[in-house]
Amino acid sequence: MRLEWLEDILAVAETGSFGEAAERRHLTQSAFSRRMRNIEDYMGVELFDRSRKPIQLRPTTEDQRDRITRLSSELRQLVTDLRRADRRSSNRIVIASQHALTATLTPAILDGILGGGAEIFMRLRSANLDGCFALLLSRQADIAIVYRLPGEQHPISAGYIETALIGVDRLLPVYAMAKVSELNERFALGRLPYIAYPSDVFLGQVMERKIAPRLHRITDPVPNAETALTLAALEMAVAGVAVAWVPETLARPGIEAGRLADLSETLPHVELEITAVRLVGAAGQVEDRAWAHLLSMHS
Repeated sequence: MRLEWLEDILAVAETGSFGEAAERRHLTQSAFSRRMRNIEDYMGVELFDRSRKPIQLRPTTEDQRDRITRLSSELRQLVTDLRRADRRSSNRIVIASQHALTATLTPAILDGILGGGAEIFMRLRSANLDGCFALLLSRQADIAIVYRLPGEQHPISAGYIETALIGVDRLLPVYAMAKVSELNERFALGRLPYIAYPSDVFLGQVMERKIAPRLHRITDPVPNAETALTLAALEMAVAGVAVAWVPETLARPGIEAGRLADLSETLPHVELEITAVRLVGAAGQVEDRAWAHLLSMHS
């Protein structure tokens, strides 16, 4: 019995619909229906009562639902444990990093961890904040490198994670140096075009909580575009589309090269902490080595 089959059965049981279950399992409804038939053919029994809406498990299947759930969970954990053990035994480590940090700080971190001639294979996975924590909690990543606001905690119980402060940054406003005079004219009229972040991403929440209230006191901010990617926001600022709030570590090369103007003396900015996070518990030698290097970065 395959793990994916158990998860398919549970998806139908939980949604009561082949269509919704197919969407949850990232399949077309026709492909999902064929797979359900294949599972039933393999078992030689009908698993679902298709005559009822919503679709329900047949009594014989419903009687085994708790067992199916338990087996699915145990098989998923077995896969996770085997992958984690493989990484430990073969000097592998997976690090998840927020997109902006992937482009700036993370390369230097990786160079420090890999230094000294150690034979370590490292995989870097880039994601948004929630994605980084999802990778960490599902043990698909050993360490996450993410931002947080000073004085605040990560949205995971402190009893489950170990956190280290490894650096500081600033979310600051930047704009194309060649077009600053045009921006000043609009600012003088009480309007400020800016690049917005979606409210469901970390920097969107920082903008909403920390930047927007202060910004509204001095001007009328007008969103000209929206993106979840700081690199895209940065490029739009360079092109003169609108002001973008991006991490200073990301903007610094453009500022030093004269392509970008740092507007933080006029417009609000906010401090950010760069943190390393890992799950509490036993760790492999490579993970401990990487963690020790991260701890040394801000000592």
